[in-house]
Amino acid sequence: MHDGTHCARPTQGKGTQMLSELYPLYLNNKAVQPNSDLAVTDKFTGEIAFRTALATPEIIDEAIAGAVRATRPMAELASFERQAVLDHCVNRFRDRFDELAHALCVEAGKPITDARGEVTRLIDTFRIAAEESTRMYGEVQPLDISPRAKGFTGIWKRVPIGPCSFISPFNFPLNLAAHKIAPAIAVGCPFVMKPASLTPLGALIIGEILAETDLPEGAFSILPATRDGSDLFTTDDRLKLLSFTGSPDVGWALKAKAGKKKVVLELGGNAAVVVDKDADLDHALERIVFGGYFQSGQACIHVQRVILHDSIYDEFRDRLVARVKGLVSGDPKNAKTFIGPMISEKESSRLKGWIDDALAQGATLLAGGQCIGNMLEATLVENCGRDTELYKEEAFGPAVVLSRFFEWDEALAEVNDSRFGLQCGLFTRDIHKIMRAWDVLEVGGIVVNDVSSTRIDNMPYGGVKDSGLGREGVRFAMEDMTEIRNLVIRQEA
Repeated sequence: MHDGTHCARPTQGKGTQMLSELYPLYLNNKAVQPNSDLAVTDKFTGEIAFRTALATPEIIDEAIAGAVRATRPMAELASFERQAVLDHCVNRFRDRFDELAHALCVEAGKPITDARGEVTRLIDTFRIAAEESTRMYGEVQPLDISPRAKGFTGIWKRVPIGPCSFISPFNFPLNLAAHKIAPAIAVGCPFVMKPASLTPLGALIIGEILAETDLPEGAFSILPATRDGSDLFTTDDRLKLLSFTGSPDVGWALKAKAGKKKVVLELGGNAAVVVDKDADLDHALERIVFGGYFQSGQACIHVQRVILHDSIYDEFRDRLVARVKGLVSGDPKNAKTFIGPMISEKESSRLKGWIDDALAQGATLLAGGQCIGNMLEATLVENCGRDTELYKEEAFGPAVVLSRFFEWDEALAEVNDSRFGLQCGLFTRDIHKIMRAWDVLEVGGIVVNDVSSTRIDNMPYGGVKDSGLGREGVRFAMEDMTEIRNLVIRQEA
């Protein structure tokens, strides 16, 4: 491994907005083109945009074997060597910023403004990991806590857990892959990754950039694969950690099959935002419009339930309706577009069915509700029954439900009335109410004076209940990817 000045190949300048017709997979650090079996569509036009190679079980097995061989060489990398790899990635992501954003528009149907924001977060995540890669601290611990332990001192440090398995979702193809890849490099863990087959390109471009570095052979493999052909990512005992981001049903099923390995799950949500009577309503309105409908609501922390104090309910509802009706839908490559396509017609039809069912059971449609193909209008509903799927399940689309509350504890109880517990937002100026919420709410994170959709990439991020297990955020992922190794020294008499 060379120092940072020799880590990279010559850069290719600013990235073009033209995509290739064919992309390889990355097996043990190298681009490999065994086939062109995975067709990826432009989510707005429905046409095939490009093809990638698809990993067979034999290729996955070879990748895991490579990761095992790379375990010791990766663990022996010096901090500055790991940091150099991550710094190289940061620089190359900046070089290829426009290309990466365009790829998100095409493969994920992400509006260009959201796509640019995700590329910025990708850069942030790798930059944070580069900083944290030199901070794998341990501790000296006095052990002479009783007469029998006189003369004993403990020292512990963190060591890499070993080969890791990563499965990333379709909705943030770059940054959610980055939240697994960057911490692994920062601690020195080899890994195999399965990106979502609907949106594999972001992870493959990360792989292309990693291949420009001198990471030990087998340090990484990025392998698009079918769900049926990818059991080894979960079941193979050579892998010491599985990190999965995706749907709750799939995540818990994988955990049941994972065997002895450590498992980290980032799953679904049904995020609520509470707006109290003392809130800055202008600010709350702007943020709820964003949180409810950015990237067509396809985020596990998108604002799904808005719980308004009775005294401001009518005013806020009417203003929100006007704003939602004014959101621009269409081609995600157009900078004016706010609502792009959902990932598939299957998903838009599912959510349209949930909306129609809620209306049939007495809910009131305030805006939207219409669907053509995989384009679902920004939808706002009130008086939604709590036993409807639109209220109780994860919408994962551009649909928001309004309800009202009278007392603060009543609002907190409604937030908790969910099998999910990822994040929530609170708009209030009352510190006592904030502290009460912090004690009572069954969620992984509470955001005050902003929406549940807020995620800063260095904070501990994750949920409770059906929302997952463990925390991401670079430093916290690094902890999961390491083990504590203790050293006890007894002073000679």
